[in-house]
Amino acid sequence: MNGYFSITKVPVGAQTLVVSFIGYETTEKTVTVASGQILTEKLYIPKSATQLQDFEVKGEKQEAQNQVRIGVTKLTPKQIERLPAIGGEADLAQYLQVVPGVIFTGDQGGQLYVRGGSPIMNKVMMDGMVLYNPFHSIGLFSVFDNDIIRNADIYTAGFNAEHGGRISSVMDITTRDGNKTRMSGRVAASTFAAKALLEGPIKKQKEPGDGSSSYLLNFRHSYLTESSKIFYENVNNGQLPFTFTDAYGKVSFNGANGSKFNLFGFDFTDGVNYQGVSDLDWENWGAGTNFVLVPAGSAVLIDGVFSYSNYDLQLVEGDLPPRTSQITGFNGALNFKYFMGANEARYGIEVLGFRTNFSFFNSLGRTYEQEQNTSEIAGYFNYRLNIGKAPATAAYSHRFIIDPGLRLHYYASLSVPNIEPRFGFKWNINENLRFKLAAGRYSQNLVAANNDRDVVNLFYGFLSAPENLPSTVPQRDGTTRELKDPAARQPLRRRFRVRPHPRTHGERGGLLEGLPPGDQPEPQQVFQRHTGIRRQAGCVEEGLHRGERLCLRCRPSTEVREGQALPVGGLQLHVC
Repeated sequence: MNGYFSITKVPVGAQTLVVSFIGYETTEKTVTVASGQILTEKLYIPKSATQLQDFEVKGEKQEAQNQVRIGVTKLTPKQIERLPAIGGEADLAQYLQVVPGVIFTGDQGGQLYVRGGSPIMNKVMMDGMVLYNPFHSIGLFSVFDNDIIRNADIYTAGFNAEHGGRISSVMDITTRDGNKTRMSGRVAASTFAAKALLEGPIKKQKEPGDGSSSYLLNFRHSYLTESSKIFYENVNNGQLPFTFTDAYGKVSFNGANGSKFNLFGFDFTDGVNYQGVSDLDWENWGAGTNFVLVPAGSAVLIDGVFSYSNYDLQLVEGDLPPRTSQITGFNGALNFKYFMGANEARYGIEVLGFRTNFSFFNSLGRTYEQEQNTSEIAGYFNYRLNIGKAPATAAYSHRFIIDPGLRLHYYASLSVPNIEPRFGFKWNINENLRFKLAAGRYSQNLVAANNDRDVVNLFYGFLSAPENLPSTVPQRDGTTRELKDPAARQPLRRRFRVRPHPRTHGERGGLLEGLPPGDQPEPQQVFQRHTGIRRQAGCVEEGLHRGERLCLRCRPSTEVREGQALPVGGLQLHVC
């Protein structure tokens, strides 16, 4: 996992550990293993002076034989650079267009549709932090500069219980550390953008494998609005309207035993100026920390993350009021990976909270707004079991790999738990032929406020699921369909019944049974096509008939004596 390896069933005594990788020098080290001992070693391999063009990476083939890995694409910066790039700038967004199961919207919007799912169903993480918009409006570029990427894991189907909160795909980006031995930098420019990178040690690594600390700073800015006037003369209005700026920084602290601690932060901005039509701007900034802990003499690997980010989007059209969308939130996770011979168990906990603030108006001037706080907590367990010995002549060690998992995702703001079983299976038929499958139950709370039928829709607003969803939905034929899935609606919690008080007000007054006298409100009637009750900010909503409820809004200072009748503004109550 990201440079951490576990070797099991090593014979007792002196052994030679050999590490080799294409483009690096082969490193050998003699280690002595005692009975029952867990030995931890940190190895450093220098770059080689010779680079081969054609080679076979046996380590990846072995990993493919010993893990389920269904629908997974593992990328490195070198792989991304091999793909022909538009504007001479290699970028992850351009590589993703050739990944199986992925459809890209093109050079405007930069949205991914993975195996039929909409863009909001894709979870994107950078160093464990959740990003809500990883692509610039000119869809040829992502916010991830290729110079800072260490590796990228793209899960387009069947991801295990470790990942949740999205139902389509997961993109896990890991950035590299700064140079630990010397200060270095890089400056580059293309017809699209210019960028600069600076890295170096804070505490220099004196010997290979020693503890150290380093920094990495990266800055990229697009001047396409100006360069397009020179290089793209056939563009309408003489220029392309896209501009963006990306800034990223990271500080890494590395221990001699392989443990590490990182601090990172970023600020990504984007703008589109359709002259005389509309202006769109968004900014995404955030900061976080992650760590990897390698306990001495233990078979457990511990990693975690905590981060906070903010995303603001604004669209201005002529003299109309601006359309805005904001999502601010945090996410944290603590993961444990336990090695048990050829098998391994992974378990952990994840917490997430975000606030959405959405404001939109349609062509008739009607305004739609939502401001909502959402919180989620999840726990998971995943166990990979290798069974069935392979033939002695086979390169792989086991015939079958079973990878079951379970995730319990609790949507705290909705009071809805969701049990999500996951399952993966692989059958190594022979050294070059394998059969694998995966299945699971997935859910998410975040939704998008746009129409996927639009060819280009740069305003991509975010909404969270409402707290009080109906238990039935109307059909086109006039009938209703009941929603039985608890993740699709909020169950009723408490019912209050209006008791008529005919002596004073006839059927126009009443008391709320089950509510203490001091909490009785001064009512004001509002009918809504909904069921269920809710108490919020001094409001009591009363379910009367199926499909209707009476909303009694009050002032917190209102006091009602026991037995006092309340007028309901001339409303004829039909009490159940």
